[in-house]
Amino acid sequence: MKTVAVTQRVSLVADRAERRDCLDQAWPRFLAACGLVSLALPNVAEVALALCEKGRIAGLVLTGGNDLAALGGDAPERDAVESALLELAEQRRLPVLGICRGMQVIQQRFASPLRRVEGHVTPHQTISIEGRREVVNSYHCYGALESRVPLESWAVADDGVVKAVRHNSRPITGIMWHPERCSPFAPADVALFRRVFEVS
Repeated sequence: MKTVAVTQRVSLVADRAERRDCLDQAWPRFLAACGLVSLALPNVAEVALALCEKGRIAGLVLTGGNDLAALGGDAPERDAVESALLELAEQRRLPVLGICRGMQVIQQRFASPLRRVEGHVTPHQTISIEGRREVVNSYHCYGALESRVPLESWAVADDGVVKAVRHNSRPITGIMWHPERCSPFAPADVALFRRVFEVS
């Protein structure tokens, strides 16, 4: 099985004065269903990069959680880690799949303007995915109403908020729903991950 590096959210534990990295246990289960092994990365840039080099990863998953610092988020170390990981992925032409915040990281990198949006925190939202009406979950308060080259949108909500992007020449994809939160996992999401990371 191929190994993909997976970023983690930062959780603030005030009564212990700790900043913890954490990952929903659904992620390793979902990735295993896609034929992938997950390597959880800490929010320490030099360590995360070293693990990627040593682990011979086949790609990168940028998970959800934590707003971007530019949007008022409180985890700047995560922003730094994911920016460094995107640099590494682009240098090595590794596939990248961004989920929710992860897609926002991709959008920010390629100058797609993000803004506060309403009505996008719901377990069921009907959107248009490549012309088909589909129901997905949605748990974000920021989004974009346009995709700028080299990104192109391939899913959109009824209010115009972009729900999925892909790079026009590099293996970089983003979605604004959480496939790991579905029970059972959606076959279309499993197929997407297998396609992006070239799982045969």
